[in-house]
Amino acid sequence: MQNNKEWQTAYSVIEQLEQAGFEAVIVGGAVRDALLNRPAHDVDVATNALPEEVKSVFQRTVDIGIQHGTVLVIVPAGPVEVTTYRTDGEYTDHRRPDKVQFVRSLQDDLQRRDFTMNAIAMRHDGTFVDYYGGRQDIELRVIRAVGDADKRFAEDALRMLRAIRFSAQLDFTIAKDTMTAIQNRAPDIAFIAKERIKAELDKLWLGTSVFSGLQKLEESGLAAYLHGNFQAHRWYDFRTEDKHVGWAYFALLQGANWREILRDYRLSNKEMAFVKAVLTAYEALNSGWTNIHYFTYKEQELEAAIYFAKLLQLDVCLPSQPIRVLQDQLPIQQKQEVVVNGADLLKWSGKKGGPWVKEVLGDILEAIIHNELENDQERIKNWLDCHYFHEA
Repeated sequence: MQNNKEWQTAYSVIEQLEQAGFEAVIVGGAVRDALLNRPAHDVDVATNALPEEVKSVFQRTVDIGIQHGTVLVIVPAGPVEVTTYRTDGEYTDHRRPDKVQFVRSLQDDLQRRDFTMNAIAMRHDGTFVDYYGGRQDIELRVIRAVGDADKRFAEDALRMLRAIRFSAQLDFTIAKDTMTAIQNRAPDIAFIAKERIKAELDKLWLGTSVFSGLQKLEESGLAAYLHGNFQAHRWYDFRTEDKHVGWAYFALLQGANWREILRDYRLSNKEMAFVKAVLTAYEALNSGWTNIHYFTYKEQELEAAIYFAKLLQLDVCLPSQPIRVLQDQLPIQQKQEVVVNGADLLKWSGKKGGPWVKEVLGDILEAIIHNELENDQERIKNWLDCHYFHEA
C-alpha cells in the first residue's frame, strides 16, 4: 500500500530534504491508515526545515498556508504538502491557534496533535516515531487524546466531533478520560463553524458503524448542541458509500422541518436537490411507483428511497425488477426526446401562448412515458385533436 504514487512522491520529497541536511517524516492520517492497512490519499510531510528553507530546496513551491508553516512542494510525480514542525499558541476562539511557533523538535510537533493514533510519524526507512502510544492504541482500537484531553478539546472544539467521527469510521472505542473531557466540553461545539461540522458529518455517514458513532454522539452530550435529532436507534443497520445518502436519511428522520436543519449545515443547492428527490420518491412508495417515477428520478435517488423503506421496515410495494432495468424499458429517457414542442402546439391549435402550453406538454410527456401515446408527431397531433383542440 505504501508503494502507491502518493507515498512514493512523499518519499521523494523526504529524500531531497534529507540530502539538504534536514529531517523529514510522514505524519498524520496516512501513517494511521498504513497501520490499519487502509488506503491513504493525502500523504503529508513534516520537517524541521523552516518554510523558507523548504522553498530553497525545491524549484517549484506554492505558499498555501505559509503562516502556519505549510508549503506545497511540486515535484514531477505530483504535489506534496510539507509543514514545518511547530507548536501552537493559545486557542482563544476554540478553533485555531492565535499564533504558531516553528520548532526543530519532532516530539514537540507531535505533542500538539489531537489523538495518539494521529501523532505517529514514519521515517523514510519505514521506522516509526511514536512518543504517545499511538501504535498501541491502534492495536487496542481506541481513540485517545494526546496528553491532557480537556486541553486538546479546549484548543479546538471540533476535535470532539472528530473523535466521534473516527469511532464510527474505524469502529473504535473512545478512551474513558477522552470521553469524559468531551462530555465536559460539549457546549464548546457552538464555537465551530457549521461548514466544519458538516465536513465531519459527511465522513461520519460513511463510517463502518454509524449507529455506534451516533450512540457516542448522544453519550458525549454533543448531540444536544447540534441542530437536528440524531436518533441513534434508527441508524442500527445503516451503511452507505455516499455521504449524500447519509444526509437524505438524516433529513428523513427530521420530519417536516428538514430543510431548515440541512440549510443550517450549509448543504449546497445540489445536495439539497438530491435530498428532496429522495424524500419525494420515498413518500411516493406509499401509493406505488409508476413509469413517471422511474423517468423523473435518477437511479441513485430511487435506490436510496428503497433502502430507507427497508431500513424502516415499511409495508410498501417495492419494485420487482432492478431500477436500471425498469428505466431502460421506458419509451424515452429524457424530455428532449419528445418530438413536439410548444411552437407545434401553437401552430396546430391556433391559440395564443400561455400556461396551457406547459400543461399540455406535460400531459404529452406523461402519456408517452406510460405507453398511452407513441412518440410520433402525427400520432401526437391526432391525440391532441381528440383530447384538447376539439374543445376550442
